[in-house]
Amino acid sequence: MISDRESPHGQWSTSLVFVLAAAGSAVGLGNIWKFPYIAGEYGGGAFVLVYLFCIVMIGIPIMVAEITLGRRGRQSPVNSLRTLAQDEGRSQAWTIIGWMGLLTGFLILSFYSVVGGWSLAYVLYAALGAFSEADASDTAALFEALQESPWTLLAWHTLFMAIVFAIVARGVRRGLERALDFLMPLLFLLLIILVGYGLVSGNMAAAVSFMFRPDVSMLTGEAILVAMGHAFFTLSLGMGAIMVYGAYLPKRSSIGKTTLSIAGIDTLVAMLAGLAIFSIVFSLDISPAEGPGLLFVALPTAFGNMPGGTFFGFVFFALVSVAAVTSGISILEPVVAYAVEKSGWTRPVVAALVSLVIWTIGIGALLSFNLWEGFAPLGFLADVPRLWFLEPLTGLNIFDLLSWTTGQLLLPLGGILIALFAGWKLSQPSLREELPMSEDLFTAWLVAVRVVAPIAVLIVLLNGLGILRFS
Repeated sequence: MISDRESPHGQWSTSLVFVLAAAGSAVGLGNIWKFPYIAGEYGGGAFVLVYLFCIVMIGIPIMVAEITLGRRGRQSPVNSLRTLAQDEGRSQAWTIIGWMGLLTGFLILSFYSVVGGWSLAYVLYAALGAFSEADASDTAALFEALQESPWTLLAWHTLFMAIVFAIVARGVRRGLERALDFLMPLLFLLLIILVGYGLVSGNMAAAVSFMFRPDVSMLTGEAILVAMGHAFFTLSLGMGAIMVYGAYLPKRSSIGKTTLSIAGIDTLVAMLAGLAIFSIVFSLDISPAEGPGLLFVALPTAFGNMPGGTFFGFVFFALVSVAAVTSGISILEPVVAYAVEKSGWTRPVVAALVSLVIWTIGIGALLSFNLWEGFAPLGFLADVPRLWFLEPLTGLNIFDLLSWTTGQLLLPLGGILIALFAGWKLSQPSLREELPMSEDLFTAWLVAVRVVAPIAVLIVLLNGLGILRFS
């Protein structure tokens, strides 16, 4: 039977480990950094309600599809798609889904590592008391000084990539599984400590009211699109990470149940992080709509002026760093898995070479904040009339160009193709073998993955490209 394939990279020891691994992939800076600030920008409760609805209607169906493809193929995303297309008598052109996933993860990690380096730096800053009695101008100056020093950024970028490499190089059982067995419980412990801190020293009542009392007057078309997009992105979909983790999932494990567990953990972390952050923000009358600076400017200011702020600032940025590392290893794993299958070289050698290339690209991303701040790689295309559609990209620096290309183009496009291939190209017997669920549940999932999710993500894609706009 096809389902008797074994992964050449090994498999998770239990379903729980897979859930922790996939949740670790999903739980990253998107939950602890992006979700709170976009919830703040778009009014809190109403945005959260739409976000939760989109998790159910978009995120979960596509995650089920991606895990199904991974476990069915039992290889890296490229080779899994190649094998499945052959099994089902479909065009080998569908292999592009795997290639896009590898490219997307490769590019994402190059700049994600820079941001992960910021979080590591802030662990040290907090431990040294750099936030103590600091006002907003002090913390803004601290963040600006970090960005303006290429050598400092390079050191933290290097450390982050070294941590991710060291874990992935050791393989599924000895590397990923052992690291996640330690990192995920640590993440939850740190998060619980911060929520407790918010209850004691923050304004938790205001945070709960802001996040869970919907104000539909704040719900604009733009807010709905942002909620749709974040529901898709927060689960690490569209870049092969969940697919390759699914390739290591034991045959006896239920894909539906594990997906619900993963989505539940991811959503719980986002909600708890939001409560912890907003309780602190409201206690000091800081605006919840601070935007991207909420994490690295507003919160350090808050910690610096609260009882026990030095310790809890350290705990918070340790939490951010752990979340960044768990996502980082999931992004690197698909690329390393494919390179091992293709080259036949040992995993440590492949992981070192791949990490070195990603690290090198990351240097360009970190230089975008200082020495190459004004360098726009596509700037030379600004005056080419035939390429007018690239005009919005011609002014972007390397960091922003990598972020735009992956977030606005490759990730949503990959998600659409994953949904279409799983929903329309895998045979019913194959799907039912991997998804032994009730007829009603299977039908509901099939409708969602064939129609609802692709259309929703297409809208997100068109909005990101500037083709479709809602006010």
